[in-house]
Amino acid sequence: MTTDFLFPKIADCSYVSCYCEENVWKLCEQVKRTRPEELSKCYAVFVSNEGRTVPLWRQKAGRGDDQVVIWDYHVFFMHNPSLNRCLVFDLDTTLPFPTYFHKYVTETFRSDLALRPEHHRFFRVIPADTYLIEFSSDRRHMRRPDGSWIKPPPSYPPILSNTNMHCLGDFICMSAGKGPGAVYSLSEFVQNFYKSPHVMAQNNK
Repeated sequence: MTTDFLFPKIADCSYVSCYCEENVWKLCEQVKRTRPEELSKCYAVFVSNEGRTVPLWRQKAGRGDDQVVIWDYHVFFMHNPSLNRCLVFDLDTTLPFPTYFHKYVTETFRSDLALRPEHHRFFRVIPADTYLIEFSSDRRHMRRPDGSWIKPPPSYPPILSNTNMHCLGDFICMSAGKGPGAVYSLSEFVQNFYKSPHVMAQNNK
């Protein structure tokens, strides 16, 4: 698959390891600046659960042949320009950048059926324009008790909204009815953003 026009080169994207929420905010910002007409078709997607233990495969930080890792949360960018086309841009995956939605979900999340309930993945999907306005993080979650950094932060200043110094927890929370956007189970997430060729053919009859 050729690289989508939104981000011609992954090397041109802002990226700092372990700051996926800010990396995705920067992708949203880039779309607003360079292709504002596409912003309404873009989303920031948080993956987590109540226990903050979510297994993901095909990750650069993963181990073994399957490159699996357990994160407390993860964030990726999604572009849904039409009913039959949805692309995922994940700066931490070993899959292509971007990857078609079905391939990304199949290889990254596989299925909840083989997992214990405490490892089931939930998805908070936030429109990109909302994410740009409401996301705010002073990076406190990346500091040790003595104030030192767990991982070096980005060189640019923290992303702070006008109303909140730190609301990252509201985005990671997977309780329906709380926080911005909508929360889905894995199956609901797929149903909402993947339209199989068979379904599209039936709808076009």
